Order: sequence, then structure tokens, then C-alpha cells
Amino acid sequence: MTAQESGTAAAGTETLRERLLASLVTARARTTLLTSCVEEPDLTAQHSPLMSPLVWDLAHIGNQEELWLLRNVGGREPMRPEIDGLYDAFEHPRSERPSLPLLPPEEARRYAAEVRGRALDLLEGADFEGTRLTEAGFAFGMIAQHEQQHDETMLITHQLRTGPTALTAPGHRPAPPYAGPAEVLVPGGPFTMGTSTEPWALDNERPAHVREVAPFWIDTVPVSNAAYQAFIADGGYDTERWWTPEGWAHLRRNSLTAPLYWHREGDQWLRRRFGVTEVVPPEEPVLHVCWYEADAYARWAGRRLPTEAEWEKAARHDPATGRSSRYPWGDAEPGPDHANLGQRHLSPAPVGSYPAGESPLGVRQLIGDVWEWTSSDLAPYPGFAAFPYREYSKVFFGPEYKVLRGGSFAVDAVACRGTFRNWDYPIRRQIFSGFRTARSETA
Repeated sequence: MTAQESGTAAAGTETLRERLLASLVTARARTTLLTSCVEEPDLTAQHSPLMSPLVWDLAHIGNQEELWLLRNVGGREPMRPEIDGLYDAFEHPRSERPSLPLLPPEEARRYAAEVRGRALDLLEGADFEGTRLTEAGFAFGMIAQHEQQHDETMLITHQLRTGPTALTAPGHRPAPPYAGPAEVLVPGGPFTMGTSTEPWALDNERPAHVREVAPFWIDTVPVSNAAYQAFIADGGYDTERWWTPEGWAHLRRNSLTAPLYWHREGDQWLRRRFGVTEVVPPEEPVLHVCWYEADAYARWAGRRLPTEAEWEKAARHDPATGRSSRYPWGDAEPGPDHANLGQRHLSPAPVGSYPAGESPLGVRQLIGDVWEWTSSDLAPYPGFAAFPYREYSKVFFGPEYKVLRGGSFAVDAVACRGTFRNWDYPIRRQIFSGFRTARSETA
């Protein structure tokens, strides 16, 4: 290697180190915000059997960082081996976690901080070579993503908790109502789905492979609250023919009449958002709907949910070049003009926002704002290999889980890209989920 090549490589290593450091610091700042804005009783309480106590998430974040960075990458001895089982997400379901001998808040904070200090020391001397775990800083990137995913989970818990608001954020900038086309045609043909080159991509995003997709139409923007209210007003929750048998049974069993957190007062729909009751904004994407609700709306509208492959083609494929980009707007990292990410606001932006983030075909808000339900079950890509542990993805493959794409306002950019895959049970509504619809070209 020449001196020039050596210098270039060293500069690249330092740039990577700085990016990893920034990702870890950003995640920890958000974790600190979410766990310092309420008193200890709110940290240790379980606000819903669907969610862990906030203090469990806090120590779990530290425990996973210790496991993967200090032990697996750094070869260090365990700091607190006796707590590993307490913070193993597969050993204890969420409903049981409040009964465990969890670390109290201050001890959990000290543990997470001590782990982080040692992890940053490790990062300072890392050369990002040797194994798949260390190559391109994968393990550090995985941990930054993991913490941000739990930050989103903790934000969901904050939405579920009762009492006064503990979080604030600026509202969205005023913008004129969206006046563009309602749908766009995505041309048929092959495209590259997934990735083999994104350095911090998780195992279910890999490998890149060619997928053939027939031409289809897709909504330019997510389905809005106003559009969803029309579905309700037309008897959408009272008409069995719009629902799958499983969806209709779930609706009747749980007396669903509107999205989660909505209630009717007179001629207005109101919602509760982080402790504040407000009129449902008609221009925002509908939020907190389950897959069954999204599917029923699509049927009522004479449409359907897009498949996962259709969603990704609409988000990544550029017909002019034939290539798949990292994001709808190209390969550049998300900026504040591209998408509503990172808890910068505490709600989705009005439909049609972020024109700088639209795809080559003109589809908007594919990244950020709301997770979008697709019609697809979670399944492995051809050539899938579990890495670095099978519990991240492999144990969830099957028809029990539906795929969501695109991220939400609660997702950080490090854990959101055009190939990123999320999944959940079709009954889940506490997540920041919405949707857009599609139709086949011949429909």
C-alpha cells in the first residue's frame, strides 16, 4: 500500500469512527431524555402488558451493549453476569418483567453509563477489521440501531401511560395542502430488492436479489385521517364484507370502532397524544391502526395494501437508471428536509410534506412519519443467513407476522433505510403504524 493509499484508508477509518460515535451519542441522549422526563414510579410501573417497564428497557440497552461490544468484540469478562437472564428478551415475556428483580432506576443508569464508557474506549482503538462482527463497525452500528429501536419502544410506552405530558417537541412548519396526483404508476419489471452492500444492514435485509414486480399503482401519500374518517362514517367498522374473517372476529371481540386513542365527542373526533387531548388533524396520516384495519380500509376503497416488494420498488427503484438507491431521494443520508425522523416532532407531518424526500416517481413520505403496513408475511430472502444471532429475525419468519416498512416519526435515521424491515402481529395498534394503498394496473 502506498503512503497515499494508507492515508486515505486511515481517513476513512476515522470518518467511520466519528459516524459510529455520533450514532451512539445520539441514541444515548434520546434514551436519557425518555428515562429522565418522568419520576421513578413511572419508570418502574408497567403502563401496559404489551410493553416493558421503562427501567427494563434502560438496563436491557446496557446489557446488550455489554454483550456484543465488550464481550464479543472486546473479549472482556462479564460485568454483571447475574443479570443476563433478567434482560434476555426471549427468556421473560413483557407481561412478566415487572415481577423480576430488576435493577432500580439509579443502578440501571450507572450500569448503562459504565458500559458505555468502556464501549467508547473500545471504539477509540477499533480498527474495524478481522471478522464480520467488526468489519465496517457492524457491531457498533447494530448497537446504535438496537438502542434507537428501544427508544421508539419507550416512546410507545410514553404514549400509553396516563397522566400529564412529559414530552414536548416543536410542531410542523405550516405548509399548503397537498395538491398533487393521488397515485402514481410504478412500471413493471425486475428490480434489486434488499442489500449486500449496506454496512450496518441487518440479516433480514440481506442479500440483495432480483425481484420481478408487475406494474401497479400506489398512493402518492399515506392515507390521511380525513380519508379514514370517511371510511368510519360509511360504516366501515359495521360492514363485515370489508374485513377478513380473522379481522372481523378481532373487531367484534375487542369492540373496535376507530383507531387507537380516538374517541368521539359530538361531531368531532378527538385523540390523546402524549397526555394531550386534541382534535384529530384531518391532514395527518392516520396513525395507530392495526393491519386488519388497514386491510379493511383498502378493500372499502376498492384497492389493496401493497406487497413488501411493491413498497420497496416504489421507494428505491429509479426507472431512469434501473438501479435501487438507499433511500427514495437517492443515496445521501437523511436530512431534516428529507423526512420526519428521530422524534424531532411528536406526530406525523401532514400528507404531502417533505417534497425533497420523494422518490423518482414522485411518491412522498415513504421514509418517516408512519410505519406502513404491507400485505406480506415476514419471510427470509433467498440466501438468507442469520447473523449475528438467530433471534433477531429467524424466529419470527412465518404467517403470524406482517411486514411494515418506512419508519415513523419515532425512528432515528440509523435504524431506517429503504431496505429496513419491521414486523408485528396484525392486531397491533400501539405502534406508530399507518399505511398507503395500491392497485394492480389492470384493476
